[in-house]
Amino acid sequence: MENNYQVVDEKTWARAMHCNVFRNSVEPAFCVTFEADITNFKRKVKEQGFSFTMAMVYAVCRCANQIEAFRYRFLDGQIVLFEHIDTAFTYLNPETELFKVVNVPLIEGIKEYVELATKTAQEQKEYFTGPLGNDVFQCSPMPWVTYTHISHTNSGKKDNATPLFDWGKYYEKEDKIVIPISVQAHHSFVDGLHIGRFVELLQNFFDEY
Repeated sequence: MENNYQVVDEKTWARAMHCNVFRNSVEPAFCVTFEADITNFKRKVKEQGFSFTMAMVYAVCRCANQIEAFRYRFLDGQIVLFEHIDTAFTYLNPETELFKVVNVPLIEGIKEYVELATKTAQEQKEYFTGPLGNDVFQCSPMPWVTYTHISHTNSGKKDNATPLFDWGKYYEKEDKIVIPISVQAHHSFVDGLHIGRFVELLQNFFDEY
C-alpha cells in the first residue's frame, strides 16, 4: 500500500519557525511516559483471543494516525505530511532471545490487523529486513518491567522524526489494570499539546473498545 504525502510550503506554514528552532537542537526529540487504564481493553482482547501485543500496536498507531502532528516527516530536505502511517514493531524470537523488526500496514479493523501482524511476525525469518521507511510508527513493547521512565538510542540523525511508542508491564492499581506507555516524538512537529491529545484518544479507545 503506497503512502501518499504532500510537501509542506514552509513559507506559508504556521509552524515553520518552531520547526526550525527545534530542528537545530542537539536533541530534537522528547519523550513522555504516562499511565493508561486498560481494564476494559485487556478483558475484551482476551475474550476475542487476540495477541495483546498486536492489539496494543493497532490501538497506539490507530490513535496516533488521527493526530496530524505525528504524520509529519523530513524527506529529502523537505517537510512532508503523510496521509497515513503504517506500523513497525519488535517481536522476540523465544529461542534466540533476539528481536526482529516487523513491518505491517495499518489496515482497518483490529481483528484484521492482529491476524495479519501475527502471521507476518511468525513467518518473517530475518531480524531486520532493511532500513525502516519514513512512514511508520515504531513500537517496542517491554512486558518485563513496569517502568516509570524510558530512554532510547540516538542515531545522531536530527531529521529522524519517526515517533517511538513503548509500553511496559501492566499491573493492578486501585481495582484497575494500568500500563505505562511512552511516546517519543520530534519537537519540530510535536508539542505537549499533541501528546495530550494522543493520550486522550488512546484512553478513549481503551475505554470504548
